[in-house]
Amino acid sequence: MDSMLSTFADRVRAAAADQTPLRIRGGGSKDFLAGADPGGEWLDMRPLAGIVSYEPSELVITARAGTPLAELEAALAEQNQCLPFEPPHFGPGATVGGMVAAGLSGPARASVGAVRDYMLGVSIINGRGEPLIFGGQVMKNVAGYDVSRLMAGSWGELGVITGVSLKVLPVALAEATLAFECGQAEALDRLNAWGGQPLPLNASCWVEDQGSGRLYLRLRGAVAAVEAACRSLGGERQTSASVPADWQDCREQRLPWFAQRAPQLALWRLSLPQTAPVLALPPGVAAPLVEWHGALRWVQAESQHGAALQELARSVGGSASLFVAADADTSSAGGTFSQISPALQKIHARLRAAFDPVGIFQPSRIGR
Repeated sequence: MDSMLSTFADRVRAAAADQTPLRIRGGGSKDFLAGADPGGEWLDMRPLAGIVSYEPSELVITARAGTPLAELEAALAEQNQCLPFEPPHFGPGATVGGMVAAGLSGPARASVGAVRDYMLGVSIINGRGEPLIFGGQVMKNVAGYDVSRLMAGSWGELGVITGVSLKVLPVALAEATLAFECGQAEALDRLNAWGGQPLPLNASCWVEDQGSGRLYLRLRGAVAAVEAACRSLGGERQTSASVPADWQDCREQRLPWFAQRAPQLALWRLSLPQTAPVLALPPGVAAPLVEWHGALRWVQAESQHGAALQELARSVGGSASLFVAADADTSSAGGTFSQISPALQKIHARLRAAFDPVGIFQPSRIGR
């Protein structure tokens, strides 16, 4: 592995010397996302694979960036442990490094935290070709800047992720899913009210099908807590054997709401405060699919509605980003995001200058 790391570092140094952009890529499972193709020469991370260490009793696992995410999750499952934030795979090729670089979390994110909250340590190669290690394998290891968390969601803009150490947790002892027939406004009100109570809330999904809204609520925790919550909340307890698969389909965007998206419609991701009200979407735009107890709202809309969606998100203190472009919309191939504040833009620029002074990593993402 040392020789392989040296090979990657040499490749980065050569690219910096020639000012040749590099396109960092794992299994390519997220290539379909808007803005996922920054151009440049391929830097395939898959050869740098393998679980380096796993200490179930310490709840920590360390793996190289090219390790298949499915392999890591299988190793955890053997010890009845998991990644609580449920990272989406979006295909069989998903890797651990790609999971961190994308920074995407699944249905439980609002209750258990995001990818960055489970980052203990990270090793990278910066834009100068220098191997660097940040953090470690325990929670109390941060002195100075917490660079490990900074890498989550960086999309490779700050360096080549070569390895990560992650905190893991035991699988919950009990789980139940409840369903409620209600509109979006009522669903948001219920979720906000439940959020202030000592309930084992884990995930939620509100979706409208043929004009009828339905809220799904997943509970996880101790057996007594889950059973007590089921009795107090009411609703229709879901007993089908397919329920776990349905939540997995929600994570992987395979639910009918996602799968039936018309080719001319783009998929927008609105990140909002959980208490944000129902948004007045542009005329002709259908009701969203709502996750994360109201904090994540997926909207299908034509590209012409992008500016309106961004303004709506900003008006309630959130942001909007183009997640998947419409099939015919080549102008949005680079991704469209809500504008960040000038102060944040300066911070982004200074971070890039520190980690990648020549600008060889994902150059087309600069300024987004």
